[in-house]
Amino acid sequence: MTRNPTLIVAPPALADHAARLGNLLDGLLSARTLPGEIERPERLRAAMAHGVLGGGKRLRPFLVEESAALFGATGAAILRVGAALELIHCYSLVHDDLPAMDDDDLRRGQPTVHRAFDEATAILAGDALLTLAFDLMTSEETDLPADRKLALAGGLARASGIGGMVGGQMRDLEAESAPRPLSASDVETLQSMKTGALLRYACEAGAIAAGASTDEQSRLRRIGEILGLAFQLADDLLDITSTPETAGKATGKDADANKATLPSLNGTDWTRQRLEQLVEEATGLLSPFGDKAETLVQTARFIAFRDR
Repeated sequence: MTRNPTLIVAPPALADHAARLGNLLDGLLSARTLPGEIERPERLRAAMAHGVLGGGKRLRPFLVEESAALFGATGAAILRVGAALELIHCYSLVHDDLPAMDDDDLRRGQPTVHRAFDEATAILAGDALLTLAFDLMTSEETDLPADRKLALAGGLARASGIGGMVGGQMRDLEAESAPRPLSASDVETLQSMKTGALLRYACEAGAIAAGASTDEQSRLRRIGEILGLAFQLADDLLDITSTPETAGKATGKDADANKATLPSLNGTDWTRQRLEQLVEEATGLLSPFGDKAETLVQTARFIAFRDR
């Protein structure tokens, strides 16, 4: 298959979704206190907003919404589930950018939270975003049956915790001082945790929120796994081929740190071919949903072949 340059175009629905999600997140991060809260320190609130409202593709909540739509579920509750996932993702970026982690100065084309504020405030902002995510997921305003909310909250905890995203970040830190370079299998496991776990959860969460069957949830979970691998492969490829101006963040850091990635181990041609295969696999798994899956098919292509 020959790569088509038009495949990097974002699905038209993504911009509308990002705007709706942005409005919801802006309200959640306002100065207004919620019942049970005492006050919201302004510097902390501003740091949280800086880490969340400064742009971004909003792919994870978009995947929640589009996965739920496969089963006819739409509305405010689905958007709130996606917003909870986005808060987790943004908290992880705030913490990953810290000097003790990846030590980045730029995120989404603007200073990272610890640069715009300070390290202590960035740590607390991440902590607060993490807890706000579960507040949002379990609140009465997220109008879903209690058993679905319980499954969603439990799934999010496991995808983001020791056996998922946070565990993957630990493996990434360990790799920096490992006595031998990571194998391709090691790298894939690490990335399936650090990046892939939340993308896998995003698709599965849409099915859970919609009340889909166990088999349907498993299908969407597999689609999420594929998209997670494609996202990381594309991200690592961009680190090699893109510029900071295009990417909106530092590039070339993996090579500078002598960090093993699948593109560095297998080459850029292998990576592009593997991305084609992953898109084909995701498309095949979505085929039973017919036209309802067209946006997700477009999203798979965008994830794999984006230019930033």
